[in-house]
Amino acid sequence: MIEIKVPTVGESINEVTLLKWTKKDGEWVERDEVIAELESEKATFEVNAEKAGILTTIGKEGDTLNIGDVLANIDETAAKPEGAPATSVAPTSAASAPTPAAPTNQAAVTAVPNDIKASPVASAIIADKKVDTKSITPSGTGGKIMKQDVLDALNNPGKKSFAPDGALFSRNVRQEKMSALRRTISRRLVESKNTTAMLTTFNEVDMTQIMEIRKQYKDKFKEGHGVNLGFMSFFAKACAIALGEWPSVNAYIDGDQIIYHDYADISIAVSTPRGLTVPVMRNVESLSMADIERKVVELAGKARDSKLTAEELQGGTFTITNGGVFGSLMSTPIINIPQSAILGMHKIQERPMAMNGQVVVRPMMYLALSYDHRIIDGRESVSFLVRVKDLLENPALLLMGKDPVKALLEL
Repeated sequence: MIEIKVPTVGESINEVTLLKWTKKDGEWVERDEVIAELESEKATFEVNAEKAGILTTIGKEGDTLNIGDVLANIDETAAKPEGAPATSVAPTSAASAPTPAAPTNQAAVTAVPNDIKASPVASAIIADKKVDTKSITPSGTGGKIMKQDVLDALNNPGKKSFAPDGALFSRNVRQEKMSALRRTISRRLVESKNTTAMLTTFNEVDMTQIMEIRKQYKDKFKEGHGVNLGFMSFFAKACAIALGEWPSVNAYIDGDQIIYHDYADISIAVSTPRGLTVPVMRNVESLSMADIERKVVELAGKARDSKLTAEELQGGTFTITNGGVFGSLMSTPIINIPQSAILGMHKIQERPMAMNGQVVVRPMMYLALSYDHRIIDGRESVSFLVRVKDLLENPALLLMGKDPVKALLEL
């Protein structure tokens, strides 16, 4: 009998939460097969079977377990039951499994977004009646919309039930235990508010030049680098340059010492179904625009799939958060301690601006810099944000940090 214990996942992590079993008690498991998902205060990770055999689960879903606790047992001496799935992967060649022909009328059946699951009949009704899927309460397995769900929505226009059974006028109250990640987020946000002298300064940036560059070069960029040219690479590169010029914004307090960093490890806030995570891009000052975009895609994907490692969540020196993806026009972001500053990006919105005595419409974005006034004075915070604004409005400056003409003339 082999004991499967809760593994060590980080120096400061003493306990984890058992999110779910991916294999059932008494089920046959193969060696290295994923049997459970655990959640620490920083990330979610998988537990694999060390040997093939019959699984005996000990912990229950939702239990809080200490590092080293026995999670399950595997009887490696047990005989493999008949009918247990084979470990070999079936061949994927065209000869072994011919691809079925796609239905010729598929395009006409549904106008349902790809991330919405619905039965064919339900999809047809939604498309025909132009039903807002947000008004439908799904009753099928895994949140699938069934025919009756659509009919109920049509019979009750403007009415929506929050209850799982779809009942109107429900007064039900539910209670759920906070996850380890949510408890950590809660604790750190309160700690940040209580232990820092936090202030926020604002500015706005004209996004015209960046949007024109993306429009002109996005196809070539994608073709050459295999990744889309987004906004984050411009902002990360601008912040890295500004952090080098205003080192206090890139520092933090440790007791009676100020820790300065000769590099820019920028944390990127990513919203996931389980809560907010903040993975770190290392040495942004040394990365190209394509390197940054690839890293953003990699870290965001890992965050949403709960595949981030403890190392990828530690050690940032500055944070960027983008509330604009949710439509936020302005906010005051909270410092990601022990860091001393965080930049908030927001929604790009066309606004009338006075330029050279004329009113012109420009795509504008509000920027917010929250900072710890114990280490960063007003001059540093405002100057840092103005520098970021100048770099974004004049993207040529991102090449070397200064005007190319002045560089040529050695001014």
